Amino acid sequence: MQLDVLGAGPAYSNRPDSIGAAYLLKSATSTLLLDLGQGAFARLASQIEPSDLDAVAISHLHPDHFVDLVPLRHYLRYEFDPPRRARVIAPRGVDARIDALLEEPGFTAAALDVEEQRPGTRLVGEFEVESVRVRHTEDSYAMRVSDVAAGLAGAGFVYSGDCGDANDLVPIIRRGDTLLCEVSFGTAAVPDGAEHLNAAEVAKLATSSGAGCVLLTHLQIGFDPEETIAAVREAYSGPVRFVWPGDRLEL
Repeated sequence: MQLDVLGAGPAYSNRPDSIGAAYLLKSATSTLLLDLGQGAFARLASQIEPSDLDAVAISHLHPDHFVDLVPLRHYLRYEFDPPRRARVIAPRGVDARIDALLEEPGFTAAALDVEEQRPGTRLVGEFEVESVRVRHTEDSYAMRVSDVAAGLAGAGFVYSGDCGDANDLVPIIRRGDTLLCEVSFGTAAVPDGAEHLNAAEVAKLATSSGAGCVLLTHLQIGFDPEETIAAVREAYSGPVRFVWPGDRLEL
């Protein structure tokens, strides 16, 4: 399985290369995009033909995780004759939100086949995607992706989305999995009600779950990546690094 990081940024940033969350997974036969935040569509289109995606899976309905479904819809609708379509797995109400944004009922349905994100397992091409609810918004999800062709021999890939309680991720992490986890507040304490994670919580989760390696993402403005990595390493002995737009990793 290959991971292309199209975007890894939070809702706002002072980093010039900051792009909303978007993580492209590829196997020999399948492609799955996890989230499609602000600015990520252009990187997607430079990597693959967007209409070839097996699906886009959205973790929750904050714009830095889903708003570039709008340019995806435009691309599919206007670049092809007849228009092409894409499968979108998203929390309930994503179509209503996008339609309202454009003030056009049916805008989403013109090119996107939306199915409701929910707890459980489904197939996307040759990927098995297991979703679990996490505390963040009213309807937020983390996802574990595994390659069916690899069977039990292949480790999975777990994406936290945005998460306010690391314990919510425990049910979908298997020993040896790659954990792509938000660490929004770096080395600082998470403010009450923020519903995000910090380095100490990620390290504790990775150690207790037996994650094979940790990929950090979604660092908020004002926090230092190297200090955050060092803080995770204080309590987690496996490989740990940040991912940034343009990174390509073999999992």
